[in-house]
Amino acid sequence: MSGPLSGIKVVEIAGIGPGPFAAMMLADMGADIVRVDRAGAVTGSFDRPNLEILNRGRRSIGVDLKSEAGVETVMRLVEQADALIEGFRPGVAERLGIGPDACLARNPRIVYGRMTGWGQEGPYAQAAGHDINYIALAGALAHFGRAGTKPTPPINLVGDFGGGGMMMAFGVACALVESGRTGQGQVIDAAMVDGAATLMAMIWGFRALGIWGEFGTNVLDTGAPFYDTYQTSDGKFIALGSLEPQFFAELHAKAGLGDDVDMARQMDPSTWPELRDKFTTLFASKTRDEWCEILEHTDACFAPVLTMDEAAVHPHIVARETIVEEYGLLQPAPSPRFSRTPGAIQGPPAWPGQHTDEVLGDWGFATDEIAGLREAGAIK
Repeated sequence: MSGPLSGIKVVEIAGIGPGPFAAMMLADMGADIVRVDRAGAVTGSFDRPNLEILNRGRRSIGVDLKSEAGVETVMRLVEQADALIEGFRPGVAERLGIGPDACLARNPRIVYGRMTGWGQEGPYAQAAGHDINYIALAGALAHFGRAGTKPTPPINLVGDFGGGGMMMAFGVACALVESGRTGQGQVIDAAMVDGAATLMAMIWGFRALGIWGEFGTNVLDTGAPFYDTYQTSDGKFIALGSLEPQFFAELHAKAGLGDDVDMARQMDPSTWPELRDKFTTLFASKTRDEWCEILEHTDACFAPVLTMDEAAVHPHIVARETIVEEYGLLQPAPSPRFSRTPGAIQGPPAWPGQHTDEVLGDWGFATDEIAGLREAGAIK
């Protein structure tokens, strides 16, 4: 393992979306993570690659958590682990016998991460939900979209991944620093509704300052024509972010706007409808590649709107190796980057139960114990 978290051992109770993303981030930074998959999910077909990129970089064991021996197997891992991540609804881990009290009793220094949508308490705590619901209640979704239209979910990046998995990974890393000083573990309540609200901190500041108005009328929500996307003559799109006066002036000069725009009134919303019409006509007059020739590598705050396939071969993405091909999969490289202890994709995505014997052996289980657990159906 390489990376700043090398030597850290984590037990991941398999889930979907934000939990695996948090585990992937920690694994990319060098943590040795064992994913505990349901025994029923183990098919035994390990001869073809797993394409689920979120599962990269860690090994998997198959365990029956409804079995007393299966629970004890996990608890023996807990005794040696630095952290555990689970994504059950509140109370489920406790009913299974692997809740925070039980784990901290076996290992007082363990960091216990709980990933949910609504949090461990509150009126919604036991309700089902998905990203769209969490960011709606957090006050984020209402601000994604254009004036006169309905809110548009930004796929599931804000709740599941930004407000969820990334906050969980951050929480685990913070708690590991603290437990390293004190020798004491603690519980992390990572709720996607909370994380999505945290991501809105700057917008709450704008609201307090009185500079954030109605839906779709602001400088960052497509209200301003100089912070928006435009279709080009070949049906593709470009993105502008020319907020500051000097960047707006650069756009003005490079795009050949001449005297058509009153530079002094850039931030006057009354000028925005006319300016948007001008931009729409202007950018529709050339192809996306032609606009790239004019505006790329300038301070106009410009970029072509690329698909994933296009992004993977763009010169900047290629130069930085932002998207890489490893283990036969095109995928994002680990981030952020470290000068001395760089992270790395530690291995391909594992199938459920692919490493059961290997992991248990590495974590101190004797060969006859592993055989007995398998015979009892506690592992697979």
